[in-house]
Amino acid sequence: MLFVLFALWIIALGLVMVDPRSSTMRWMSAIAFTGGFGALAAVLSETFIPYIQQTVPNPSISALLYRVMGISSLISYYGLPYSFAMLSLRYNASWQKPAIQTWLPIGLLIPPIACILFTASYTEEMPIDFPIVASWVIPYIFIGAVLIVIKTERLPAMKRTHLFTCLALLPPILCVGILNYVMPSFGFYRMWVYHVWILAFVVPFFVFTFFKYGFLGMRLLIERRKLDSTLRAITSGTAILNHSIKNDVGKMRLFLEKMKQHAEETNQPELMQDIDVVMGASMHIRDMISRVHEQTQELPLRVSSIDVAELIKEVLLPLGPYLSIIQVNQSTPENLILQLDPMQIAETLTNVLMNAVEAMPKGGELTIKAFHAKKNIILEIRDNGIGMEKSVLKQVLEPFYTTKSGSHSNFGLGLAYCYSVMKKHGGALELSSAPGKGTSVFLTFPGNRLKK
Repeated sequence: MLFVLFALWIIALGLVMVDPRSSTMRWMSAIAFTGGFGALAAVLSETFIPYIQQTVPNPSISALLYRVMGISSLISYYGLPYSFAMLSLRYNASWQKPAIQTWLPIGLLIPPIACILFTASYTEEMPIDFPIVASWVIPYIFIGAVLIVIKTERLPAMKRTHLFTCLALLPPILCVGILNYVMPSFGFYRMWVYHVWILAFVVPFFVFTFFKYGFLGMRLLIERRKLDSTLRAITSGTAILNHSIKNDVGKMRLFLEKMKQHAEETNQPELMQDIDVVMGASMHIRDMISRVHEQTQELPLRVSSIDVAELIKEVLLPLGPYLSIIQVNQSTPENLILQLDPMQIAETLTNVLMNAVEAMPKGGELTIKAFHAKKNIILEIRDNGIGMEKSVLKQVLEPFYTTKSGSHSNFGLGLAYCYSVMKKHGGALELSSAPGKGTSVFLTFPGNRLKK
C-alpha cells in the first residue's frame, strides 16, 4: 500500500501544481489526496503500528498512531465520494443555475456529516457503518459518473481530452465504490487490498494520457505554451532580420546606383543589365523579409465595440468574386457585440475564409455561425472541402508550415498569425478536419469580451 500512498499523493500534488486556478483540477487533486489517506491508514495498520508495538512498546505512541490511522481512514471513506461528487458538478456545470451551484455543495455535505455524528465510532475492524454509508456514496459516485460522461464538448480538441478523462477517471472510481462500500456492505471486508492492482493499471494510463492526449484539457495548455514560445522567437528573429537586411540592402542600392551611373557614362549596356538584376534581387529579398515581419510582429490591440454580424458582412464583401460558386450560410445571434480589435479580427477572418475557399476549388458550402459555450463565445467557420489528414492538422498552426508549395507569396504564417491574434484577445483557435469531409475552424472569445 505504500506504493498506492505515494502514487496518489504525487498525482494530487502534480494536478494542483499544473493549474491551481482550475476548480476541476483542485477537486481531482482532492480525490487523489483523500484516497491517499486510505492508503496511509492501511500502511499504519499493516506496517508501522505492528513495528512500533514490537520495537518500542509505548502505549501512548501506539494510541497516537491508531488515532491518526482512524482519522485517515475516515477522511478517505467520507472525503473521496464527496470530492468526486464536487468534481462532477464542476466538470459539468452547464445545467446548473447560480442557486444550485451555491447550495448543492452544502447539501451534499449533510450525509457524510450525519454519518460521522450519528453512526458507530471508528474501529479497525468496522471503520464505518458500510450499509448506511453506501446508501449515499453509491448515488454520489453513480450520478457523478453520469454527469461526467454526458458532458458535451463542441470543440474538437476538448472532445478528445473528455474521452481520455473519462477513461482515466471513471474505472478506478467505480472500482473503489464497489470494493470500499458495496462489498463490505455484504460482509466482504478488506477488499481495499486490491487497490494496488487498480493503481498498477491507472497510474501508467494516467501518465500516458496526460502527456500524450491531455487530461482535463492540460495537453492543450502545454501545446499552446509551446506555440506561444515559437511565435515569440520568430517575432524577435524577424524584427532583427528586417532591420539588418533593410540597412544592408540600402547600402547595396547606394553603391549599385553609383555603379550603374558609371556604366551609363562609359556606355556598358551589359554591365547595366547585370546591375539591374542585382538590384532586383536585393529588392526581392527586402520585400520578402518585410512581408514575413508584417505577419509576425506584435501589433498592439486597438479595441472597440464590434457587432460580429456586421464585421463578418464587411469581411465577406470584398471576397465576393471568390465566393461566386460557394453557398454561404451565416448564423449569428442578433446584437452580438464584442470588444475586439476590428482590423486584426477582420484579417484573421479573411485568412480563415480564404483557406476555406481554396479548399473548395469546385464550389461547396461555407457555414459561418456564432454561439455561446459556457462562458465563451465561439465563432465557427466550416467548409465541406477537401479536408486535411491528421498529420497535416497537427502542423497547420506552426509558423512557416504550408501545404501551398506552389505559391511564392505564401509563407505559412496565415494561421500562425490568426492564432497570435486570438491569443492576444485572450481566446483560442482550434481546428477539426477529416479528408473529404471538410474543415471547421473555431475562434473562441472569452466571455469578458462581451459588451454588457
